[in-house]
Amino acid sequence: MRKINTSIIEETVYKLALKAGVNLTAPCAAALEKAYENESSAACAFALKTLIDNGETARRKDMPVCQDTGMAVVILEIGQEIFFDGGLLTDAVNNAVRRAYRDGYFRKSICDPITRENTGDNTPAAVHTEIVAGDKIKITFLPKGFGSENMSRLYMLKPAQGVAGIIDAIVETVKLAGSRPCPPVYVGVGIGGSFDTCAYLAKKAITRDIGESNPRADIAKIERAALERINALGIGCQGFHGDTTALGVSCECAPTHIAGLPVAVNIQCHCVRCEKEII
Repeated sequence: MRKINTSIIEETVYKLALKAGVNLTAPCAAALEKAYENESSAACAFALKTLIDNGETARRKDMPVCQDTGMAVVILEIGQEIFFDGGLLTDAVNNAVRRAYRDGYFRKSICDPITRENTGDNTPAAVHTEIVAGDKIKITFLPKGFGSENMSRLYMLKPAQGVAGIIDAIVETVKLAGSRPCPPVYVGVGIGGSFDTCAYLAKKAITRDIGESNPRADIAKIERAALERINALGIGCQGFHGDTTALGVSCECAPTHIAGLPVAVNIQCHCVRCEKEII
């Protein structure tokens, strides 16, 4: 067994949060550059160049890359040979978020859903844990803005709708969203599981690098087909009607019940911010 003090978790999440707030992921920056080079619409090319310049300025000046610094989503993949000492694991994560959003001058956006009273420090974070083999912890930090989050959808399809129904659901979600999630978007898709686990799979899908295909050939085929149809919509960067509406589609899959086919589609805006570390 390996003992880890939760203070180490706190410091790691703190570091990842500060970095994520000011940096696009390298695959996201590369995808924006590629989209700009291939764009035939002058308006969309101008918008893409503006997004690229904004990302570079944020990185250079160590400033938030987007005014919506997001809800802190933290995924902890914990090796089963680990035990923790110190304080509670969730307290460590929330302490890290609290400190990072203060020290990084990030907007604090978390509030009570009924009274709308702001918690004042961007906590609590959305914390997801998975137990995996080994004695390591993989920590993923995703600041999730809600302009795109609000455009997400969950479908409880009939099994007979099959692959065609899955792709239709993905494309419909992006089409209905239009320009509102600040395209070009990154689309995370959960396929299977239950009502709740399907949504988590969709969230986890957008923590993958843009352009990284699912290892299952049939799932990767869905990703490619959905991306092609989304870009054929012509919504384009910021809704200016161009060639690239989505930078990528990533799908995660889990077994489901014989009577169901849940599909969750989690929309991420062009501003993909995600940091990971294994300790």
